[in-house]
Amino acid sequence: MGASREPRGTLFVVGTPIGNLDDLSPRAVEALASSDLIACEDTRRTRVLLTRHGLSTRLVSYHAFNEGRRLPDLLEALQRGGRVALVSDGGTPGISDPGALLVRAAREAGYRVVPIPGPSAITTLVSASGFAPGPFTFIGFLPHRKGERRRTLQALRAEPRPLLFFESPRRFIATLADALEILGDRDVCVGREMTKLHEELLTGTITTLMAAFEGREPRGEIAFLLAGSSRAPFPAVPSSGQEVPLNESPASRVRRLIDSGVDRKEAMRRVAREAGLSRRDLYRQVVSERMKKE
Repeated sequence: MGASREPRGTLFVVGTPIGNLDDLSPRAVEALASSDLIACEDTRRTRVLLTRHGLSTRLVSYHAFNEGRRLPDLLEALQRGGRVALVSDGGTPGISDPGALLVRAAREAGYRVVPIPGPSAITTLVSASGFAPGPFTFIGFLPHRKGERRRTLQALRAEPRPLLFFESPRRFIATLADALEILGDRDVCVGREMTKLHEELLTGTITTLMAAFEGREPRGEIAFLLAGSSRAPFPAVPSSGQEVPLNESPASRVRRLIDSGVDRKEAMRRVAREAGLSRRDLYRQVVSERMKKE
């Protein structure tokens, strides 16, 4: 990259570690060292990263609550021909963190924008998920309010591509429960505290993952990848406003799914997975319950 000054300001968009501080690339270290200042979400967290790599570049806070006010100062630094590095608390800026506003303004003003690739929770999880390679849809954080969250999931019912979410540990189980009810019991890969000391990668279905967290409180940063819809579209179960009967038998659930418009084979597959039954045993229960009613 060299130490010579550019005739115009340069904005480095730098990917930083999502956990393990040693994941900072040599090129990122050089960009941070050669910058006049670093715009970061939390100066305390970024200072720890700089200290780990023997750097002392000046830090200024740049986060979702002050990016509009801070923007003129950063553009002024670029106007003077300075070098500004943009980082987030972890990962690559501008994806699920502030950054797009500054990048767009810098480019429109004619300054040089240089991406320095680095870690991302998105690619880290996908690479370790075992899901078939191909397109996926990044959602990020769902709305905090339950009603808004459920409406967002409803809108994603028919999406055939895997869905990648971020979630706080406080809302994680509630989000899984909503996804199970609205999207069905799909395959899922959960990454918790990725690249950190207590890293955990879990795979299974939504039901088995909820069981795995039963009795223990999720902690740390969480991302999860959910399989896409195998049939598009199919009705949500239960539909909005429909109450699930208490102590509903697997056979009754199959009938309710079919009555709501779900294909018979799909209904059998989903209920068998949720109930932990083989399709043969579930079929016997369906036949037995039907015979009792006749």
